[in-house]
Amino acid sequence: MLMIGWQERVDLPLLGLTNLKAKIDTGARTSALHATDIVEFEHEGAPWVRFHTRFDDDAHDTDVECPIHDRREITNTSGIPEVRIIIQTKFRIANRLWKIDLSLAERTEMTFRMIVGRTALRSHHIVVHPGKKNLTITSAPEKPPKRKAS
Repeated sequence: MLMIGWQERVDLPLLGLTNLKAKIDTGARTSALHATDIVEFEHEGAPWVRFHTRFDDDAHDTDVECPIHDRREITNTSGIPEVRIIIQTKFRIANRLWKIDLSLAERTEMTFRMIVGRTALRSHHIVVHPGKKNLTITSAPEKPPKRKAS
């Protein structure tokens, strides 16, 4: 069983996004990623999406292109349902990697540009400690103290 905190650093390696500050939100069913300038297009006969994402805390400023997996009605933080584009991508937390669904949403005014919902965590032997954060971050090993030459 992997214990994680309510805030963790995660990677979306297929999108080229690493070390993202994400809120673990078990109250949300679907995970969400901050996206602006969303443009749908066709690539080799399949529906694709191009979007821009930015994470202020790490200066990530990236344009992404990927296939559209689905469209779903998702209730936003104000309680209003809206249809969102869903993509599938690989998700990494600690040393674990698996596929998740991500809705694309404008989250500029939100504290966290990514939320990880309960569906992404289900069946992966994870427990969330609501009073802790960054439990999966490994700190650099401490350097031994310098000895004075005698």
